[in-house]
Parts: sequence; C-alpha cells; structure tokens
Amino acid sequence: YDGMVILSLLLCLELWSGKTGLRDTLKEKNLLENLLQKYRYDIGIKYNSDISNAAQVAEEPLLNSFETEYYGTIYIGTPPQKFTVVFDTGSSTLWVPSLYCSSQACQTHHRFDPRKSSTFQGTGQPFSIKYGKGSMEGIFGLDTVKISDLTISDMEFGLSTSESEDPFSRTKYDGILGLNPWKKSSFFENLMKKGLLEKDEFSVYLSGKTDGSMIIFGGIDQSYFTGPINWIPATYRKFKIEVDSILVYGQAIACRDGCEALLDTGTSFLLGPASEISQIQQAIGVTTGERGENLHNMPDVVFVINGIQYPLTPQAYTHKDDDHCKSGFSSGSKDYDHLILGDMFLREYYSIFDRGNNQVGLAKAV
Repeated sequence: YDGMVILSLLLCLELWSGKTGLRDTLKEKNLLENLLQKYRYDIGIKYNSDISNAAQVAEEPLLNSFETEYYGTIYIGTPPQKFTVVFDTGSSTLWVPSLYCSSQACQTHHRFDPRKSSTFQGTGQPFSIKYGKGSMEGIFGLDTVKISDLTISDMEFGLSTSESEDPFSRTKYDGILGLNPWKKSSFFENLMKKGLLEKDEFSVYLSGKTDGSMIIFGGIDQSYFTGPINWIPATYRKFKIEVDSILVYGQAIACRDGCEALLDTGTSFLLGPASEISQIQQAIGVTTGERGENLHNMPDVVFVINGIQYPLTPQAYTHKDDDHCKSGFSSGSKDYDHLILGDMFLREYYSIFDRGNNQVGLAKAV
C-alpha cells in the first residue's frame, strides 16, 4: 500500500469507530474531499462530500389530495423548519413561502424564517417562476435541506416574497421542489454531485388513495409495479420523451407524426396543444369541459411510446367535478407545444427517472 491508501484505511477505521480527529485534521487542510473521491473504491465504501452518509436509497411517502396534489415533507435550516412540497419533475427550483411574503397564499401556509436558522446564507438574488397555473416571485438563499435520510448543506432554495392567489391560496402543500435536473443547482443535481445515491435515478408511485404514494431516491421498488420496465430515451438533462402516436379504436387520432411529451408529477391532468387535445376530445365523444355520462360507452385512449402501447381507460382519464364526470384532457390556459403527461397518466404507470442514462422507465402500476 502507498501512504495515501494507508491514510484512507485509517480514516475508514476512524469513521467506523466514531472518532473524528483524523477527519477534522484532513478537513482543515482541505485534503479530505480529494482523498475520499480518489480512494473511496479502494476502501470499498461510497462517501458523499459531507462524509455523514454512505450512498443510499431513500424513500419519501406522499399524501394525495383529491388526486390533484401529491406532496411530501422536507426540512430546511438549523434547527429544521418543516414544510410540505410537491415533488415536481416539470420544474427545477426548490422554493417555500418566507417570512418576507405578505400574499394571502403565504399567510395560509408555513413560512421560512431565516432568522431562526444558524446555517442560512442570503444571496439577495431575485427570481420568478410562471407555472401552467399560478406564479410566484422570491429571492434565493442557501441552507441545509433534509428529505427522508438525505441531507444537503448549502442547498440553493427560493424564499417566496409574492405568490398568486390562484392556486397557492388553496393548496395543501406549502411549496414546490423541482426535480427536473436541467438546472445545475437543482436538488437532484446536488444529490448526484455529492454522491448521496446508489444510482442517479428516482422513481415515483402515485396511488389513488389518500396515502400509499411514494417517491424513491436512488432506486426502484418492484412491489409497486407488475410486468417489465420499458425504457424510453429522454432528452439530455430533461425528462422529455417522444410519443409515436395516440390511438382510439386502433386509429391514430392525435400526435400522428410523433410529438414530444414531458412526464410531469406536478401537473394533475393531461395537457397539450389545443389542436391535439381537441382531436382526443372528439374521439372519446366529449368536447372540452363537457361531462361524460356513461364511462362504459367511452373508449380507451392509447399512447404509443417507443413502440409500446400505454392505454388509459375512461376511469383513468376522467375525474369528478361537482358530482359530474369530466375529461382530464385539457389544453390549459396557454398554448403548449408538447404534451404534459401528468398525474392522471402516472397513476397508471410506475415511472423511473434515470438521469444517469438519460432515459425514463415505465411499468404498469399495481
């Protein structure tokens, strides 16, 4: 063994024993990070940059509010302040309401108080986000963020200073945690960079019940699906995929020449370009916003993705609103240039977001 390997072995023994003398000395001399990055495989253990947790799989239970919101719990700051957030694969920014926000939407939710966190660092950098429905403004800060058994120090997050009343004044959740990895400072990119996960992936199971939904960071749980996983190439640094066509009664009725789609855990229904959605509505026998009276007379809508068929039954693509059954297909409030396969689709198919290989996996959910 050379000197560095012996040093790494001594460090390993020290970590097991709970003593910290050698670790602290190396950290003071800025040698600890490079040592572990270079020799972590020689000593047979994976370490993250904080040395506190080995790479792992972490599960976070989600609650379901009327099949329109799926949210879980996170903690920010020291001591930790508790928030509920939607884990959103359609965006990349983490934000929560802050003490600086006087909007009605903020007043009805937990608000982060930076004065009560000894690890908070303000950056003063402003930002704003417009979602498919709703918008917010805020400033960025840095602090410790904890989800399940995963902890990231100096994580960039947004402190909202203004939130639109629609929809945020009515939501069960406080904020949004963007999981799309296109932004380098996103939560998932930080998990990867710090080596906290066994695999550079996470998977999502959405239940129709109030509880039982789950997001799994770093792995897959086979109890949530049946049959094979079908892997689909995804756009680099995003989770967009190609849909071959959309069928009703075996005939292509939309997306005839193929179209892009985003698997979006932060969207309740299935959105898309007005022309494509209109064709789907006509094929299933309803117009936008019209209620369907008899689900037994309505056809399946089949999405062909990478040569595999993914059917949605009428029970899956309709929802109750004021005791009426309505279609879950919508063009939304803006003209989309791609499909958004939201919770309505993801309840039917267990989804795996494999950032390491730029692909998405789909399997029939149980």
